[in-house]
Amino acid sequence: MADVAVNQQTARWRLGSMQILVIGVVVLALSGEALRRSVIGQQDLATAATVFSGIFVQAIPFLALGVVISGLVATFVSTERLARWLPKRPSAAILTAGVGGAALPGCECGSVPVARRLYGDGAIGAAALTFMLAAPAINPVVLVATAVAFPGQPQMVAARCAASLLTAVIMGAAWAKFGRAEWITRRLPQPHHGEGSRWTVFTEAARHDFLQAASYLVIGAAAAGALRVIVPPWVYEHLAGQIVLGILTMALLAVVLSLCSEADAFVAASMTMLPLLPRLVFLVVGPAVDLKLFAMQAGMFGRAFAVRFAPATFVVATLVATGVGLLMVGSQ
Repeated sequence: MADVAVNQQTARWRLGSMQILVIGVVVLALSGEALRRSVIGQQDLATAATVFSGIFVQAIPFLALGVVISGLVATFVSTERLARWLPKRPSAAILTAGVGGAALPGCECGSVPVARRLYGDGAIGAAALTFMLAAPAINPVVLVATAVAFPGQPQMVAARCAASLLTAVIMGAAWAKFGRAEWITRRLPQPHHGEGSRWTVFTEAARHDFLQAASYLVIGAAAAGALRVIVPPWVYEHLAGQIVLGILTMALLAVVLSLCSEADAFVAASMTMLPLLPRLVFLVVGPAVDLKLFAMQAGMFGRAFAVRFAPATFVVATLVATGVGLLMVGSQ
């Protein structure tokens, strides 16, 4: 009994992610004046802080909206029902899953578990993977965020939507033709029923998605601010003049930064020293393949799947984004 009491007391005082977030916000609020004074007089630090703040403040409303909607989906929409909605024909199922991704706002972190459930529940595997790539890239929250980040440039929104959807459909068709069931080595996690009310499910899903996505947003915003002041201007001028090099650099940067799709447009928009085409590649590649997605795919589907699917997705997304970008935004 004494051990149980000690364990309960320890669990009561253990800091969770929400408590850490609250403590961090309070500490930052109390130290705001000191931080402001430290920035004054240091031009580079002030520039980096301005870029960071601008990206974060612009992105937070869309991030919050996205996690609220993803929480509602987790609460009221079962993956079994989604699987029943898919047509039986592979080609029709792939197209339906691609277009249907627009109906489920959320980031790529949420699309991987849903796609695994669809795949494991007997839905056509190619359609499940198409949905996994399309949902975080063409949903309304992401497209509206892109429009806000690139005001007066509707071609960026249209190009992102078209390139992302085409990437998802191509990868779905490729899996239908070349994919192997034995590459899926991870068993489907079992759902836990009756663990709480719908309100509990909603709050936990929204809290998890917000903390997960916001952490990557902070990293991305900080990286954008650092890149603005650390990288010499001649590097950006060189990338702007070498369009192929700029495309490859932004594609690799999207993989490394691992940003949330609901916030990456603001990071791309801040890189005004680069043409639109490399930034479009950044926006298409990021939601399709990055380091966190590779880890999640390996955990949900298996390493044999991830080491094949992720590199192929990177190549397809880069080529498709480049082709669509040349047609819709040019090399500007």
